[in-house]
Amino acid sequence: MEARVSLITLGVDDLESALRFYRDGLGLATEGIVGRQFEHGAVAFFDLQPGLRLALWPRASLAHDAGLTIDASSATDVCLAHNVASRDQVDAVMAHAAAAGAVVVKPAQPTFWGGYAGYFQDPDRHLWEVAWNPLADAPAGSDQGL
Repeated sequence: MEARVSLITLGVDDLESALRFYRDGLGLATEGIVGRQFEHGAVAFFDLQPGLRLALWPRASLAHDAGLTIDASSATDVCLAHNVASRDQVDAVMAHAAAAGAVVVKPAQPTFWGGYAGYFQDPDRHLWEVAWNPLADAPAGSDQGL
C-alpha cells in the first residue's frame, strides 16, 4: 500500500461548537457545514495544506457510516501534530489555541529529544501537539500559525 492521506476526520459531539472552535477560534478556512440535507451527512471541511483536509463529522454519523457502535474515546487515541519553525512559533500557536478555547494540557517546554513542544485539546478532547524540532528543516508554511 502506498499511503496517500488526504483527509483526517475527527468525530465530534457537537458539530456547531467544533466548527466555531476551528473556524472562529483557530482561524481555519471553511465553507461551513455542508451535507445537512442528508441523514448522517452534515460535515465541515477545512483545507490544511495542499492535498490535506480536515473534516469534522458527528461521532454518531461516523459510527453509522462505519457500521460501528459508539464507544468510549480517550484523548490519547490519536494526536495531531503541528510543526513550526521556531520555539517562539510554538508559544504563539499555543497561545492562539488557548485564546480560541483549547485546553492546554501541557504547556510548551523543552523536550527530551532536544526540541520544544506543548499539547492542547480541542473542545472534543482531540489532542494536538505543537512542536519545533531543531534538527528538522522548517515545514512549508510554518511561518504561520495553526
